[in-house]
Amino acid sequence: MRVWVLEDPRAGTAAQALGIAERLGEPFRRIPLRFGPWAKVPWPWPSLAGQADRGEFVPPWPELVISAGRRAAPVARWLRARGARTVHAMRPGLGARDFDLLVIGAHDAPRPAPNLLVIQGAAHRLTPEALAAAPAGFPELAALPSPRVALVLGGPVRAENMTPEAAAAIARQAAGLGASVMATTSRRTGVTAAEAVAKSLTETPHHLHRWGGTRANPYLAMLALADRLVVTGDSISMLSEALMTTAPLLIADPGGLGPRHRAMADSLIEAGLAARLGEPLPPPRAALDETGRVVAEISARGLLR
Repeated sequence: MRVWVLEDPRAGTAAQALGIAERLGEPFRRIPLRFGPWAKVPWPWPSLAGQADRGEFVPPWPELVISAGRRAAPVARWLRARGARTVHAMRPGLGARDFDLLVIGAHDAPRPAPNLLVIQGAAHRLTPEALAAAPAGFPELAALPSPRVALVLGGPVRAENMTPEAAAAIARQAAGLGASVMATTSRRTGVTAAEAVAKSLTETPHHLHRWGGTRANPYLAMLALADRLVVTGDSISMLSEALMTTAPLLIADPGGLGPRHRAMADSLIEAGLAARLGEPLPPPRAALDETGRVVAEISARGLLR
């Protein structure tokens, strides 16, 4: 197969490489990466040393390799030494010059380079077509009064759960931005925080989807139907997907954010793409399809002939 995707075991990292590959419209082979103890070493040369299982790495070699994350970078470089062209998302660590295209978010402040494409946020698997089709499965959301506020809740990056006080405060602010609220929680939100959100929205027309339930997740429909978007800043993926809409984006602080997540929020705000929750709405903007721009760059550079 002409295209290989090196699939990191971390879902958020893998989604960046998979999202690019899926938008190419070309069949591709998924190569699961199984990292051993040597994967933590910042290898200065192309290497499979970090792989616990090398059985997938046999010829015929691909024409194009798509990867994401520092631990996948030596593997992609090893395949490039065997003739493949390489597209890599996120900072690769050492060997940045060894890639045909590096896709790095503005929040990581990459140094200019001929092989660099700077994007807002990160590549992801959401497509314009999926976003447009999503509301059809959730007529109850479309029936909510406008303006509808989509509230997308994560939680502290390395803590167990968001505090109920923080969750309630964010929910109350979101309710003040429109006539109704469409809210969804995630694993990091926690049960008590979700209950605090529910109590804060009792006097507001709303739909609350709790993480772990049996019903289908209306997340994409919420994005598509939102007139305002409130997204917690703990997920670069969620913020990047929110940019696919034209709704004004407000970033909420769930507590426990690290430097990289704060840099992501700062980057979007400085670019005029978002504002912090509690500040005035950001200016109108067009939908931002950065994964589509990556695919266009791959074509423009002739990386898949």
